[in-house]
Amino acid sequence: MTDDGLPVVDAPAGRPDTSGVLGVVLAAGTSSRFGDANKLLATVGGEPLVRRAATTLLDAGLEVVVVVGHEATAVRDALAGLDVSFASNPAYQTGQSASVRAGVDAATERGVEAVVFLPGDMPFVSPGTVEVLVAAYRADAGAALAVAHEGSRGNPVLFDRDCFDALRGVEGDVGGRSVLLGHDDAALVAVDDPGIRTDIDTREALESRRRDG
Repeated sequence: MTDDGLPVVDAPAGRPDTSGVLGVVLAAGTSSRFGDANKLLATVGGEPLVRRAATTLLDAGLEVVVVVGHEATAVRDALAGLDVSFASNPAYQTGQSASVRAGVDAATERGVEAVVFLPGDMPFVSPGTVEVLVAAYRADAGAALAVAHEGSRGNPVLFDRDCFDALRGVEGDVGGRSVLLGHDDAALVAVDDPGIRTDIDTREALESRRRDG
C-alpha cells in the first residue's frame, strides 16, 4: 500500500493482448510554465517530446489518438509520418480535464475496452512499461491502474470503459487522478522505469535532461 492508499501489484510476464485498448497522448496544453515556446515541440535526442510520447504508445502496440488544441497544426506536423489519429480539444485553455474528455470521447467512438493516457511532455516512458500496464489490466488487476516506480505513482494511467463517465465529470486543470484514487477497483502496477516520473514542465528541466543524455 502506498501513500495514495492504493495496493501495488506485479504484472504477469509476456506481451499482452493490446487489442481493444486505445492509447491517448494529451498534447493540447499551453505549456504555461515553459515560457513562450510550446514545450511539446522541444527536442530531446533530436525528436520533439510529443513525438517520443506518441512513439512510446505505438511501440507498445496500441492504436493511438493525440489530443491537440494549442498550436494544433505545429503539433500535428511534429507527428508527421506516425500512424496516429487526432482529436481536437477547442476548450484546451480550461485545463487538462477537457483533453481527458476528448480522449474519452475518442475511445467511446471506437468502442474500446480501455484507454491509456500519457501526457505529451513525458518522453522517457518505456514501451515495455505500457505493456506491463495493459498486462495487469488483462490479468484483472483493476479497472483503474497507474504505474509506480519505487512506490511513487506516475504515468501512464489506464482506465476501463466503466470509468469513462466519471472521467467526463472531472473539471479544471487536472487529469484522472481523482477517479483513480476514488475508484473501488484501483491499483498501482510496479515497474522498473524512472521515466514514469519524469515530465518536462520547464526549460530548466529540459536542459537538465539534455545534459544527462
